[in-house]
Amino acid sequence: MTIELKSLIGGRWTEGTGALLESRSPAAPGVVVAQGRQAGPEQLLDAVAAARAAARGWARTPAHERGAVLLRAAAIIEEHAGVWGEELSREEGKTLPEGTGEVLRAAQVLRYQAGEGDREAGTVHHSPRAGEQILVTRKPLGVVAVVTPFNFPIAIPAWKIAPALVHGNTVVWKPASTVPLLAMRLAQALHDAGLPDGVLNLVIGSGALGDALVDHPDVDGLTFTGSTGVGRALAGRAAARGVPVQAEMGGKNAAVVLADADLDLALEQVLLGAFRSSGQKCTATSRLVVEEPVADEFLRHLAERVSALRLGDPLESGVDLGPVISATARDGILKAVRDGIDDGARLLCGGPDAAVPTGGHFVAPTVVELDGEAPLWRDELFGPVLAVRRAATVEEAFALAEDSEFGLSAALFTQDLTLALEAMEGLDVGVLHVNSESAGADPHVPFGGAKKSGYGPKEQGQAAREFFTHTTTVYLRGGKTRP
Repeated sequence: MTIELKSLIGGRWTEGTGALLESRSPAAPGVVVAQGRQAGPEQLLDAVAAARAAARGWARTPAHERGAVLLRAAAIIEEHAGVWGEELSREEGKTLPEGTGEVLRAAQVLRYQAGEGDREAGTVHHSPRAGEQILVTRKPLGVVAVVTPFNFPIAIPAWKIAPALVHGNTVVWKPASTVPLLAMRLAQALHDAGLPDGVLNLVIGSGALGDALVDHPDVDGLTFTGSTGVGRALAGRAAARGVPVQAEMGGKNAAVVLADADLDLALEQVLLGAFRSSGQKCTATSRLVVEEPVADEFLRHLAERVSALRLGDPLESGVDLGPVISATARDGILKAVRDGIDDGARLLCGGPDAAVPTGGHFVAPTVVELDGEAPLWRDELFGPVLAVRRAATVEEAFALAEDSEFGLSAALFTQDLTLALEAMEGLDVGVLHVNSESAGADPHVPFGGAKKSGYGPKEQGQAAREFFTHTTTVYLRGGKTRP
């Protein structure tokens, strides 16, 4: 059954005035999962106006009341996790267990952020003057624009929108046009949980709608997740207007397997990091560095395990990988692999000519070995492709891992505490996993990248408040005591 799409503007579910938008299953592109008209330019203006009108009242709502709305929304999400997880898998393409798990993760994020009312809200400092105290308090930014990607259609919006709301901001949200249904589900949960009209506004539409949102003069902050190119362009335009930006962008994340590693553990974790969600994670393992003494054994077993992965309909039991999001994404990934092989990369398994299910946007899980510098080592493909290089020494392995303009996450496999500590000092990444896969984030700790992978304050945990609030330093001094 095709579900009708609507935007949420000023507390009302509204049919768009723009062109028809169809959300199609990447596993079966002939299937329309949801459809509806995109929000028109005038509706975007209405959404921002509604957020502005609601901003003062929401900012003055006690934090505990704001958190209570998030708790009720989390309960609604959990209640619908089975159905919404299936919709997510059908719309975005990740397997059903992953889809359901992502829906539950969104609820977890809301629950964590809901507790902000029980945490410290500022600080008190000594004053050098008698009879005075210095307080540092926090205030919301105001109206925040939220622009989110396709690959985590409910979890990434949750970890942006939940802290924005609990810290007293109002939101105008433009999700990726390929996953509007799950966006509608999250907005539905918050709306049904009693969020006041205008506090959250969802506008469904194309990238042009996001551009117009970023450029709106009444937007006070922008939080974005997506490609580095788009993120930098949006950040530049927002910064030109003095609007603060939080951007989580690309990654080309390395896993380093040293000779002393637990190879069985490393094999399992590299496999999960590279190929879950068909590699469509900003934290996915897309580069692998193996120390020479164990390289032959490790790569042989890796190729065997990757070749045994089952590619197919993400709703079917036992499927390990679903499709990538679109035909354009599929064709670009396959071309990059084919070009790499033409330039000398050795195909260990998968590849552009491997058998895949018909009808959908499928890419076979692929491992290629490189001898030196190559686009497959540099460029983010955002698909199930793992590029491998060998290292003669630990020093070379760390140098290869660091050899990227990106710095989102990395994984290190070693039993040597000293080498783990050296990686903590020497690898310039936002997230470092020791003996676990490069992908993964928990809602109570900071998340974000270094180098060209991130811009602005980190996401999640209490770090989120560094973006969604600004400080006011208050010099508090009384007068003479009345008799």
